[in-house]
Amino acid sequence: MEMASISSTPRSVEEIFKDYSGRRAGIVRALSFDVDEFYGLCDPEKENLCLYGHPNETWEVSLPAEEVPPELPEPALGINFARDGMNRKDWLSLVAVHSDCWMLSVAFYLGARLNRNERKRLFSLINDLPTVFEVVTERKPIKEKPSGDSGSKSRGSTKRSSDGQVKSIPKMTDENFEEDEDEHSETLCGTCGGNYNADEFWIGCDICERWYHGKCVKITPVKAESIKQYKCPSCMKRGRQ
Repeated sequence: MEMASISSTPRSVEEIFKDYSGRRAGIVRALSFDVDEFYGLCDPEKENLCLYGHPNETWEVSLPAEEVPPELPEPALGINFARDGMNRKDWLSLVAVHSDCWMLSVAFYLGARLNRNERKRLFSLINDLPTVFEVVTERKPIKEKPSGDSGSKSRGSTKRSSDGQVKSIPKMTDENFEEDEDEHSETLCGTCGGNYNADEFWIGCDICERWYHGKCVKITPVKAESIKQYKCPSCMKRGRQ
């Protein structure tokens, strides 16, 4: 069974989030695309089984680690025992909840050396992704309008890809940002003026902090993942001038 080794060197927020994202992708695949295979492997006649998600986006149903204490926090034991005693959908939802808890515990175990602000940033990145439970039960998380934290001059934008992956982009500090800006006002697309819709892909400019429909600025979720700093058409024009 593949297990991630714990390095004595402190890990960065980005490294830990990448590890979390990979494990999440593997578990989501097990509980959705590969669900029949996963269901078949969880035979109640077998011993305590666990669902592992690995950083390389693969998954595995296996026995728990034998060493004590384990190298990483262990997933929920015995998920297979409840398989035939529950409705299949309810059972998958239960496994999803336990998987969410396990991935959080692994992320913060790896981030034990992070400082307060780094832990906050790590959780913010994780919290921007739908939970496995939300994916499995097809529940849409409540999405806030794209804005920074209230009371903070430094804002962060988020790019969402079609598979739910999220990439956080550091925002430039705007000393002229009004602290008392109405956080509940409508967010409008800087190109078409349309209202924010959580079901559509949006992208925030790292220079002027305006938000745009991806389709209005011809940026797809896949393309957004490779952009380290996004400049909207207006800011790019001003830069050339």
